[in-house]
Amino acid sequence: MNELISVAAAAELIRRGVPLSLAGPAAALRQLPPGRWIGGTIPYFMVAGGGAVVEDDRLFATDLSKVGVEVHFACYGPDELARITAEAPDNGFSLTIIPAGSQALRHFAHDAADYTDAFVKPTVGWVSGVHLRDIGHARPLVFDGQTGQAHEDGAVVAHVRIADDRLASVEIINIFEPGDGEVLHFDETGFEVGECTVGGRRMRLLDYLESVGAADGKLPLVGDFAGAHLNVSVQTLDGPGGRVSLYAPVFPGVDYRLARPVPDYAAAFRARLAGYDASGAAFSCNCILNFLFGELEGKAIGGIEGPVTFGEIAYQLLNQTMVVVRLQ
Repeated sequence: MNELISVAAAAELIRRGVPLSLAGPAAALRQLPPGRWIGGTIPYFMVAGGGAVVEDDRLFATDLSKVGVEVHFACYGPDELARITAEAPDNGFSLTIIPAGSQALRHFAHDAADYTDAFVKPTVGWVSGVHLRDIGHARPLVFDGQTGQAHEDGAVVAHVRIADDRLASVEIINIFEPGDGEVLHFDETGFEVGECTVGGRRMRLLDYLESVGAADGKLPLVGDFAGAHLNVSVQTLDGPGGRVSLYAPVFPGVDYRLARPVPDYAAAFRARLAGYDASGAAFSCNCILNFLFGELEGKAIGGIEGPVTFGEIAYQLLNQTMVVVRLQ
């Protein structure tokens, strides 16, 4: 099950002991009884009919009993996140939800790659958010279903152990690639950037983005991590002293370039997913920036359904990507 269901249907599954990962409005999640579930706030989803904005009593449910032979639930404080991989199953994945803007997200983004077995025991999941009109007024939340308690900080996790004869494949679908522009280097790990080095010259990141016509924030920076291309998306360009705020941190020692422009987001996603084998897909999420800039509301992009999020998790924090967990 990866679909929108009513609060009543979700509550009945919880009472039956079905392990669930849930996403939806806070008011809907607060109605659920305690049980074997985790949840996060978000009103945006990709479903069979296309992108949808949900503000009623529906929740997106992933039935983890169809995925794993054993599911263990946990809630970690912002200083306990290394326990995610420490307590992860030897064969499976840890489905993780962390609130946007939280200290937990900053800690995870900064440190996740250094956790023990970080790239052996997959941590996957998403960053909870709110309706865009409510940014600054409502807080993204995660829910520990064991107690029914909502948290503004920390992480909720479903550790999913799968059968020994199966493999969890974590797949990152990224329509962006590095452009032909100059290489950017950053002095330190961080979500906010003033000056950086552009083609060997010191200048403000804000000035560089304005000079190349990228101040609208539609194009991410693309970092080269030993051949893997990971995006860092621009959040705001009006910080104190002209500092640029990012949705994920940049790291020193990594080559970054502005992404090559994508003329038609929705067409690019459809083209990328046209030959994608979705069989065995157990979970997926897609980025809110793809939803917005690609104008995906009401547009179907393939058979992958899931929450549209404020950040994606595949071993570490990602931006402007789709993440899929597929069982083989």
